[in-house]
Amino acid sequence: MTDTSTSPSGHDRRHVLKMAGVTAAALGASALGQGRASAQSLTQDWDKTFPKSDRVDHSKIRFINRYGVPLVGDLYRPKDASPQPGPAIAVAGPFGAVKEQSAGLYAQTMAERGFVTLAFDPSYVGESAGEVRNVASPDINTEDFMAAVDALGLRPDVDRERIGIIGICGFGGMALNAVAADKRVKAVATASMYDMSRVMAKGYYDSLTAEQRTAELTRLSEQRWADAESVEPALAGGLPDSIEGIDNPVIRMYHAYYKTDRGYHPRSVNSNEGWTVTNPLSFMNMPLLSYVNEISPRPMLVIAGSEAHSRYFSEDAVAAAAEPKRLMIIEGADHCDLYDQVDIIPFDTLQSFFEEHLA
Repeated sequence: MTDTSTSPSGHDRRHVLKMAGVTAAALGASALGQGRASAQSLTQDWDKTFPKSDRVDHSKIRFINRYGVPLVGDLYRPKDASPQPGPAIAVAGPFGAVKEQSAGLYAQTMAERGFVTLAFDPSYVGESAGEVRNVASPDINTEDFMAAVDALGLRPDVDRERIGIIGICGFGGMALNAVAADKRVKAVATASMYDMSRVMAKGYYDSLTAEQRTAELTRLSEQRWADAESVEPALAGGLPDSIEGIDNPVIRMYHAYYKTDRGYHPRSVNSNEGWTVTNPLSFMNMPLLSYVNEISPRPMLVIAGSEAHSRYFSEDAVAAAAEPKRLMIIEGADHCDLYDQVDIIPFDTLQSFFEEHLA
């Protein structure tokens, strides 16, 4: 592990915007279906992408955010939990994933280590409600984290003064935004953090020119007319089913998680039809991390892989934040390694961080 950095290599603009959710099918991916999908009926089956632990109790809960959207979460509790109120952690991400994927793995593992945890589906995704489907919002998804804090704080087994947050990938940026505003949260950690508003507004490595930004906003604005005339909003299309002939390492990395047995889930946006075409519009005008310095004096732990194309988001967020803060670089790890590779994810560090700051 090290805190040194290297400059990432560039990517062609179409790929860059595709992976940020801005453009459709840049590398040949096609929409896998454009029907509006309602929130799923709650399944009681174990349908996660990771094995069920016999050291925790699992249940599903519903809660409602400030905008009235009913959300669904997986609650994990240590089997030997004390009846006294204890520490709790809300978990979400990655961007385009569902709670049955990486967030659930983090939540279950942290429950094994003594925390009450809640991995939840954000609004308009997975088993959570909201219409239309497959759309994200920098405001509403930030609120989703705050609503999860509401839900945890109402539980008799949770101490309201001992609640933290973990955000993964794009929901890492949402987590930092939520904690800057929500002073109830005592500590925050992120893994493979993306600032979705920055990448959508400026492209990867801030490479989008003013002319390109205007052209993209014009395209998305015109798409609103088409969506308004249609019964369904157009979908951008997810990752390609096959990576034959695709050399781009970022596409191949995401495919290896979302489109294979390793991480595929039938309710995951990224595993299937992708976001709506117009999804980037609000992100492009609403910077998420404007107030990251206001997380202080509460601590933040930001974890990134040394080989991750997204590493610079974590480095820049830590640079902009006030103390106490820590950037932890996992040597040799790429972006998706921190989704599910339990021998690489620093769970010992996460445990000690939250034990110290939710004490």
